[in-house]
Amino acid sequence: MQLYYCRLTLHDNVFFATREMGILYETEKYLHNWALTYAFFASQYMAQPYRLQGELAQKPSYLDPNREQNLLALNPEGVYLFPARPLRYSYQVNTFKAAQTNFYGKSKQFGEKGANRNYPINYGRAKELAVGSEYCTYLIGSDLMRVPRWIRVGKWMAKVKVRAELIPEAAIASGSGDYTCLHPLNPIDLPPTQELLVYNRIVMPPVSLISQARLQGEYLQLRGEEWDEWRQDFPEIPSAVYLPKGVSYGARSSANVR
Repeated sequence: MQLYYCRLTLHDNVFFATREMGILYETEKYLHNWALTYAFFASQYMAQPYRLQGELAQKPSYLDPNREQNLLALNPEGVYLFPARPLRYSYQVNTFKAAQTNFYGKSKQFGEKGANRNYPINYGRAKELAVGSEYCTYLIGSDLMRVPRWIRVGKWMAKVKVRAELIPEAAIASGSGDYTCLHPLNPIDLPPTQELLVYNRIVMPPVSLISQARLQGEYLQLRGEEWDEWRQDFPEIPSAVYLPKGVSYGARSSANVR
């Protein structure tokens, strides 16, 4: 196992509709690990379907073993990407025009005579993560894994620069017991051996994340002299980092099915 520290820098505005409040579509400040995983490894570990039609075109395939492009394919490879937390971020609100269609029509809400005005009847506002925002996350993998330098994420397929640094093995230790993970986690990917005690919930699709979690179980511990020496080039990293062991895509949901 190898552990990487990844820094992500937004070179375009990133938008995904976390919350829809009337005509305002808001983007959460965190980046979901499932979306990032597709951006990192969709072409490396997961099959790319040429064409989808009918119900399959609109059905999510995150943890569906019967679908070609699912996250479960990364588990045998020992690859796992944690959610990304913001180091510094800002928002930009943009107004967009929505097409007048049968499934998205708000002419009555804005007034039937709205077409006579000098703006469209149907419009919305997107609250997007702005260019220059920076994020960090951790990646578990192997020496055969290829980490991309550039990825595209969000509804607009925004360009994001990736800087991955290998954490020295001497700076990584294992432990067991109660611990606090300050990095955001996906509860669906935690194994049953990890007991969640206290946490804050981050509501966002397709699965809500958690932060400031207090857990009980086995963990990876990043601290000590080797860790302090390595993180000198990364002042944003705390002096001690704890990450749960045994994480994999759909670990908790798979255990419930069994």
